[in-house]
Amino acid sequence: MASNQRTTVLLAFALALSCLGAASLGLAQDAPTAPETGLLAANLDLDATHVAGANDGSTAADPAAQTTGSNTSKASSQDDQWHIAVSPYLWLPGMYGIIGFPNRNLHVHASAGDVLSHFRFGLAGAVEVRRKWLVLPLDMLWVRLEDDKPIPLEAGVVSANVKLGEFLLTPEVGVRFVDQERIKVDFVTGFRYWHVSNSLAFSPSALGLSFSNSLNWVDPLVGGRIQAPLSPKIVVNLLGDVGGWGTGSQIEYQLVGLIGYKIKPNWTLQAGYRYLRVDYQSGLFVMNIHDPGGIFGVTWAIK
Repeated sequence: MASNQRTTVLLAFALALSCLGAASLGLAQDAPTAPETGLLAANLDLDATHVAGANDGSTAADPAAQTTGSNTSKASSQDDQWHIAVSPYLWLPGMYGIIGFPNRNLHVHASAGDVLSHFRFGLAGAVEVRRKWLVLPLDMLWVRLEDDKPIPLEAGVVSANVKLGEFLLTPEVGVRFVDQERIKVDFVTGFRYWHVSNSLAFSPSALGLSFSNSLNWVDPLVGGRIQAPLSPKIVVNLLGDVGGWGTGSQIEYQLVGLIGYKIKPNWTLQAGYRYLRVDYQSGLFVMNIHDPGGIFGVTWAIK
């Protein structure tokens, strides 16, 4: 059982993606965001100027309006400001695959509910810093699982306490080579650091069966991200990466799909699906695991 739980460490909550998308489509048609409302008002003023000029026989537009429009377009195309966004999230995956030792493998299958029932503590979040074409994403996940059950032995009932932990850190650097109003595409590269630990303690421990160990490895990664706004309030995000190639794990990759709904100009709710797979083998340990599950979070655009 300890082996089964050892790698069941990628957690959080999930939401249904389709319901949120359906609700968002209806709301987006009725409530434009504040910046777009201001832009619409400016366009209406410009149109009124043209109409007034047409009525008095003039064909020239207001020079002030032309200057304002030109400055706005120039500022939009030459944005040289730093942009920072923070995204805390929750992820609740299931888990299936093989764990164990080279000569003694265990096929495991745990639902998202099984993982959640042993959850004790966790933190997960992403940060992105961007300026012009440069993008600097960072993702972090830290979780802890624990189980405490009595085990009957010859000397009586002994309590076995199992603690499992996992820490993932993924810093990347990338370039935005497509930056249009309706689609943005990034290429990223970096690495993912894995720290997996477990401990098994018996109480009373007269048999001396308690132990603990940990593993650490780093996998280089390459990947990409696509962002496509569907309306003023709804945006679709697709991202993925692949790496390993024998440097740490044999292979690892992830795929993520999200639908975002903008509740305020700087706040966006995110819901979707994340799939992570890792195949790690060393002389003493084998972990070939698939982790699919729902993901939910919120993005705060600080600037």
